[in-house]
Parts: sequence; structure tokens; C-alpha cells
Amino acid sequence: MRALITVGSTRFDELIQAVFSSSVLTSLSNKGYTTIVVQCGDSTFPYDYLLAHGERAFKLEKEGVLIECWRFKPSLQTEYEQANLVISHAGSGTIIDVLRMDKALIVVPNPTLLDNHQEELASELEKLGHLRSSTTSSLAATIQEFNPSSLTKFPPFDGSKFRNLLDEEMGFI
Repeated sequence: MRALITVGSTRFDELIQAVFSSSVLTSLSNKGYTTIVVQCGDSTFPYDYLLAHGERAFKLEKEGVLIECWRFKPSLQTEYEQANLVISHAGSGTIIDVLRMDKALIVVPNPTLLDNHQEELASELEKLGHLRSSTTSSLAATIQEFNPSSLTKFPPFDGSKFRNLLDEEMGFI
């Protein structure tokens, strides 16, 4: 099985460092993940020197897991499609993209961002059962305890809801 870890366009050193930890890699391996793909952005982590000097990606094996790592790609669509699990920062764009694809999702809010807005979004979507939220320090345990079949399917996009809301607000209804 394949897991994708992404920080989007942000820098999230703590998440990337956690992903390369023995405890997280062991949890992923114990759950059957043999390959993890890491989109690390501009994060600093123990293996970032492998992306220095113009290298675009690297691969290594650690704790029995094959790891592919790169900084950025123009699109993550293919990566989402190939992943059985996505572990992500709690950015709204990434969350919506992944949930609309009906993929298992664990989010790790980045507490260093303005007003900790990622925590609020993650908390609400977890209450609705669409994803699991974690911290970097509890990520290994969250992975170990995570049961994707317990998630509630995210509703499909319905453009009429916005149109109806706008019509009502404008007095057309």
C-alpha cells in the first residue's frame, strides 16, 4: 500500500521530521504501507541535503519502508489517486481535494500559522467524521489506531446550494 505525505506550498518542518521518525515509519509499516511518498516543500529535515544541488527527488529505504521524497510538483492529482492514505497539513485546498476523491485522510494542523486556523478546520471535519486529526507528537499512534472504514463519506459538490444562498440573499427568492 502507498501513503502520501504532503505539506502543500508551506514549510512544516515538524511534520516532515515526524514522518521520517522510526515510530511513524514503523506504524506505517505495521499497517501495511510499503511505500511512502513525501512532498516536503521547503521543510528542513534530516535528509534535505539529498535535495540540494538541483536534485529533484531522492529514494531511500528506512524501517522497511521505501521512501520517495521531493519538494514540489505542478500537481498532486496523480499522487492523490495512487495513495491509499494521505497524511497532510490541514490546508483547506488539500483537504477538499483529498476528501472529494474519497481517500483516507489524516491531517496535522500546523500550529505556527496565523490564528491556528488549520486546527479549527481539522477539528470540525473530524467531528463530522470525514478525517482524523493528529499532532506531530501523536502521529505514530494516530496511524496505528486509524481505521479508514470508520470515516464518513464527504458529500459531493453541489453548486446549487451556493446559487440558492446567493438568490435568497439578493432577494430573488
